[in-house]
Amino acid sequence: MLTKFETKSARVKGLSFHPKRPWVLASLHNGVIQLWDYRMCTLIDKFDEHDGPVRGIDFHKQQPLFVSGGDDYKIKVWNYKLRRCLFTLLGHLDYIRTTFFHHVSCSTSLTHSYS
Repeated sequence: MLTKFETKSARVKGLSFHPKRPWVLASLHNGVIQLWDYRMCTLIDKFDEHDGPVRGIDFHKQQPLFVSGGDDYKIKVWNYKLRRCLFTLLGHLDYIRTTFFHHVSCSTSLTHSYS
């Protein structure tokens, strides 16, 4: 199945597919992030707090979050249910080209030795 999504910016810089829902995030050259339902071919929401192209985009695997990074040297963590940016990470000295959530699993094991 091929579907064409129309937008005013033809320059998509990044894509991320939702792990469970039929959604795709498209980060654009104009700084806008679009959330699409690819089964219904509808635009669900737009997020536009970046200044300049957004190159990196990634859905969180379990939480209603996504992360974005762009040419404005900023990484932003968004809650798509609340429809807003939760916080911005500053301090990079160059463009953000990729962003990913890293899945970390850990366990703690305690051992006691008695002498």
